[in-house]
Amino acid sequence: MNRHEPNFLGGQEAVLDYGDGEFVVLKPGQFVRCAVTGARIPLEELRYWSVDHNEAYASPEAVLQRVRARLGR
Repeated sequence: MNRHEPNFLGGQEAVLDYGDGEFVVLKPGQFVRCAVTGARIPLEELRYWSVDHNEAYASPEAVLQRVRARLGR
């Protein structure tokens, strides 16, 4: 395996469409990135996302940061 293969260091980034309680995979991959921190989130660990903004979050703290930023606080 080398760095040019898809599974090197975590595979490829997925593209998702986030819905209420579920998401649809538009482009297969092993992870998505947190919209706040940029951290990799393995799909099997993805629990937090915004339907309205179609973005993923790594933790409840990241969600709170995003909400505060949008409210200007």
